[in-house]
Amino acid sequence: MRVLLIGANGYLGRFVADRLLADPAVQLTALGRGDDADVRFDLASGSPGALTRFLDAVHPGVVINCAGATRGGARELARHNTVAVATVCEALRRSGCGARLVQIGCGAEYGPSQPGSSTAEDAVPRPGGPYGVSKLAATELVLGSGLDAVVLRVFSPAGPGTPAGSPLGRLAEALRRAMQSGDGELKLGGLGVQRDFIDVRDVARAVHAASLSAAQGVINIGSGRAVRLRDAAAVLARVAGYGGTLHELDGPPGPMRSAIGHPRTEADHGAPVAYPYPDGCGSWQQADVRTARDRLGWRPRINLEESLADIWMEAACRI
Repeated sequence: MRVLLIGANGYLGRFVADRLLADPAVQLTALGRGDDADVRFDLASGSPGALTRFLDAVHPGVVINCAGATRGGARELARHNTVAVATVCEALRRSGCGARLVQIGCGAEYGPSQPGSSTAEDAVPRPGGPYGVSKLAATELVLGSGLDAVVLRVFSPAGPGTPAGSPLGRLAEALRRAMQSGDGELKLGGLGVQRDFIDVRDVARAVHAASLSAAQGVINIGSGRAVRLRDAAAVLARVAGYGGTLHELDGPPGPMRSAIGHPRTEADHGAPVAYPYPDGCGSWQQADVRTARDRLGWRPRINLEESLADIWMEAACRI
């Protein structure tokens, strides 16, 4: 099976590439903006015609799109998450390769949900920020393209390679600094949110399964269990061997709270700071993952403690 992987050098793309390379039946070609890609191509600025010519030359059976942006202004997010996907869809429509498209979506497309509920694929999306809006627009483009396509809505990925600027990455970095300096108390803010964390290696397994299946439409990829960020912080402290106290700053989560790992000083009072979970999904998110089980034969295998241990291992090695 010839597979064209777009975004192979990204956070999720690296693990998808590793999973596909371990399958002897897969012949993998990586397309991206970096020098390490087999073919350099920028989806946000490249033309559908140029991509069509490449598709006709390589003739993949499956195209997997892991490319995109998670940070930036609305214009940048739209370019990398929406315009880029429009280019892929148009190129596939023009091409004679007939490839199946596996698009990586995200749980932020749903927006806020009722605490205690599980979000299924038939929920009406109401994204609460520009990132979710840009990803939802991409999903709608894929679903309306007429292609053989599936969108995997990945909830909150965790595990090795977690970006240092993400909430779990910031927790690990705050712990590393506290242990390095011998601090017996670590002040943390914004730990009340609950998210459905899923290990990146389980995500890669889901992408592999989707590429081999005939499933179409939207499929949620998550653990099916919401975890409070303060509980994740406690587990991270335990696997790190931190003997100090985690002190959660008072007050409800909001844009005036101190960010994770940021000790609040007098200068911080009244000063707006970055909220640790700017995904527009409110205080709760939990995926209903029955469709992934039924249509992909997929279930998560890696528990959050193992994911957090891997995050800590990388943070501890950081100078």
